[in-house]
Amino acid sequence: MASTSETGHAKNVANFEKLLTNVIGFGTVYNPSKESIKLPALNALLETAKGAITNVNSAEPAYKNAVSARELAFKPFSKLITRVNNSLKASNSSSQVDDSAMTLVRKLQGRRSTPKMTEEEKQAAAAEGKEVHEASSSQMSYDSRLDNFDKYIKLLASVTEYAPNETELTTESLTTLYNDLIAKNNAVINATVPLNNARIARDQVLYSPLSGIIDISVDVKTYVKSVFGATAPQYKAISGLTLINRK
Repeated sequence: MASTSETGHAKNVANFEKLLTNVIGFGTVYNPSKESIKLPALNALLETAKGAITNVNSAEPAYKNAVSARELAFKPFSKLITRVNNSLKASNSSSQVDDSAMTLVRKLQGRRSTPKMTEEEKQAAAAEGKEVHEASSSQMSYDSRLDNFDKYIKLLASVTEYAPNETELTTESLTTLYNDLIAKNNAVINATVPLNNARIARDQVLYSPLSGIIDISVDVKTYVKSVFGATAPQYKAISGLTLINRK
């Protein structure tokens, strides 16, 4: 996928259209032998490029709305887990259960079981010949959080002592929340596919070697330069129309 911003893609198409408008203005003098830079081909390519931009713009709202809904649903999640875990510890659960629950809570909240070593501590350990291996503490991807949330709910359900009077802390309410979060995460995944496909199709039209608007615009400019000369006003009118290739 292009690193160019969405605005940059649209700017490329706009400049390609300006290039084509200038070329049409040259009249019959613009008469290349290469099929890909003749006016019918350029017009067709422009329309395809415009359609590709439109398709991306059409797919983006559903994706952004799904992402926003997921973020909003997850916003109170960490505080809720803290409340649930405190409720568990306030019950008559065993220390083993509390430890198992705390392990999952750390994963759900992206916290470490032990503090991360400072650079000085790492250097001191290395000086003593000790190998330093620090695994990542965060399992904060939405898929990981949902998987760990499912495990957490199942752990709570297995603890007979866990029977909170607060409705939102019960395993039934947590299961309902889990199902809602799953649905919102799936909505993002489902909205990602058409957006990615639209972006891929757009990038092919704009950036494919030889046939994309970037390379075609270079060919058009080269031909115009050959007809009018590098110092001619016709060439100067289009030479400044920059189409930026993706990195």
